[in-house]
Amino acid sequence: QVQLVESGGGYVQAGGSLRLSCAASGASGITFSLSAMGWYRQAPGKQRELVARIFSGSTTNYADSVKGRFTISRDIAKKTVYLQMNSLKPDDTGVYYCAGFESWGQGTQVTVSS
Repeated sequence: QVQLVESGGGYVQAGGSLRLSCAASGASGITFSLSAMGWYRQAPGKQRELVARIFSGSTTNYADSVKGRFTISRDIAKKTVYLQMNSLKPDDTGVYYCAGFESWGQGTQVTVSS
């Protein structure tokens, strides 16, 4: 069973940056490199939504609301997926979840003040 552990959330002013990390323990490097991984978020009172995904071969896709501001990447040696978030807006506030291997992480809170 692969476990996903997120870190890197916090409180930031609008226009600031944060980098989220998601470590996949229990996965081999090869499996990790071939697996699709994603970041999702859930704002209070709203449904969980896709933010970004990365596929084998490093193909990525993004929600329209974050294109040009967020970047998803992975480090195979560390079995970690990252979400670099720049030019943050108050609408980016929510709990961010990492997903992959048919599992979810526990979530990390991101709060952006205006």
